[in-house]
Amino acid sequence: MRLCIQLLACLLVLSPAAPTRAASRAIVDAAQRTVEVPETVERVICSGSGCLRLLTYLNAQSLAVAVDDIESRRRSFDARPYALANPQFRTMPIFGEFRGHDNPELIMTLEPQPQVILKTYASSMGYDPVELQAKTHIPVVVLNYGNLGELRPQLYHTLRTMGEVVGRQQRAEAVIAFIEEQIADLARRTGDIPENERPSVFVGGVAFKGPHGYQSTEPAYPPFSFVNARNLAYDKGITGKELTHSDVSKEKIIEWNPDYLFLDLATLQLGDSAGGLFELRTDPAYRTLSAVRDGKVYGLLPYNWYTKNYGSILANAFFIGKLIYPERFADVDPAVKADEIYSFLVGKPVFNEMNDMFHGLAYTPLEVN
Repeated sequence: MRLCIQLLACLLVLSPAAPTRAASRAIVDAAQRTVEVPETVERVICSGSGCLRLLTYLNAQSLAVAVDDIESRRRSFDARPYALANPQFRTMPIFGEFRGHDNPELIMTLEPQPQVILKTYASSMGYDPVELQAKTHIPVVVLNYGNLGELRPQLYHTLRTMGEVVGRQQRAEAVIAFIEEQIADLARRTGDIPENERPSVFVGGVAFKGPHGYQSTEPAYPPFSFVNARNLAYDKGITGKELTHSDVSKEKIIEWNPDYLFLDLATLQLGDSAGGLFELRTDPAYRTLSAVRDGKVYGLLPYNWYTKNYGSILANAFFIGKLIYPERFADVDPAVKADEIYSFLVGKPVFNEMNDMFHGLAYTPLEVN
């Protein structure tokens, strides 16, 4: 009997332990899916427009083990501060095409493997998140990219969700507080300006899934609302919701005849013989505008570049405020302010590097006469 007990004890010692399931926790994503993610997440990939930008805002870009193919492209222009501040993205492994067109087979060959896939714009473009999770056996967390207008709560919810997934909750709250502080500062400077003293403004050349000409605008352009300028293109439409990107007829721009014209420099991608700057310089109709005749046309950093550039949106607001209400922004140098914003959000001052790509036309009067 004693021999049998000793033999059984030896067998128990030598037998491999039963596999234990790694600790996990439940995350409710923007698609209202309950997703089980590891208790500690140290490796991720970011799928979809702007997703890697938000991860960078959380100081968690080191957790990315691969990137989509937009990061490896070499271009004459680049208006993504998060990428300029992180040149290592250009040489990292690729897991799929940009705008969320993931390659499950590539993802499954990554070494090391991501523990979570973070995914923006999942309902409108790219690989279906449910199918992607089923094929890769990696949890996919869907996120709403939001905006700085009516969808700001969705942006903040996404920062908090992403922060919860990757263990950057405190940083998520700091980013939200920083954005709110910038917007509140702009409101304090301009909120009491009477309606009849607010200049009329229009911004053209706004990119949307690629560059466009001068008629392309953003009706709810946040920098205008932040500084209480009179955005002539603003429209809530028949639904009562702020309209996003749209084209305005040339005739309407001429009829409005804004006090100030702004050009989103993303339009320069169309080349020297096309785009918003070329149109302002050569189209006889635009040359009738008083802002063109008076030299009140100014370049702005791109609003959209792989979706909305939140840092540049805030920086543009301070430049516009300084321009149209100089006495209210006497203490602000727009380029310095831009780098203050970029340093906080992406970790480096990149205004000069980005502006150099756009021929130094940001935050300066444009020669259109």
